[in-house]
Amino acid sequence: MATIKRAPAGAAVLRGDITVAIRKAVMSELAEVGYGRLSIEAVARRAGVGKTAIYRRWSNKLEMVMEIVKDVADRKVPLPDTGSFPGDLQLLLLIVSTALQHRMASQIIPDLMAEAARNPQIAETLQRALRTHQQAVGEKLIGQAVARGELPEGTDPDVAVDMILGPLYWRLAVARQPIEEDYLEKFTVAVTAALRATV
Repeated sequence: MATIKRAPAGAAVLRGDITVAIRKAVMSELAEVGYGRLSIEAVARRAGVGKTAIYRRWSNKLEMVMEIVKDVADRKVPLPDTGSFPGDLQLLLLIVSTALQHRMASQIIPDLMAEAARNPQIAETLQRALRTHQQAVGEKLIGQAVARGELPEGTDPDVAVDMILGPLYWRLAVARQPIEEDYLEKFTVAVTAALRATV
């Protein structure tokens, strides 16, 4: 006679809607007060749950924030294939610049970068996510441009991605300068010319 497995009951069941509410609350708190002033109590209030609901999922603030930030950072950026490197590049720049200008991202990213200088666990999590993202962009964007003959053989993907994303991050997340209407087009032309001349 087959044994019917029953779903765990009581404390073993973690409701998905509560987890989602907590995750949203964490991101909102990070954007408003930063990691240093974020508290389990404030997250619980914002999520409309008790502190025990949070502690059933994470043992402390650092673990909670790192798992949620890692999940967000691990989300794949859609990598374009427009048929040309300038088209791919300009579309990628539009996607990244839109993300960096989002209200929550523009507050959370600089705060966590500053916190990473003091906390090695945060630094390691962010560095791992950034390396994974950089590698994906390099392999797709630069790889397909080389394959099409638009960039020279031997173009270094890591250097190329630094040239592409570094200035954009600096302008939006560090200097906090706005992007004019034709900025991404001009930037695309400049980066394309520089990469074609690097080898």
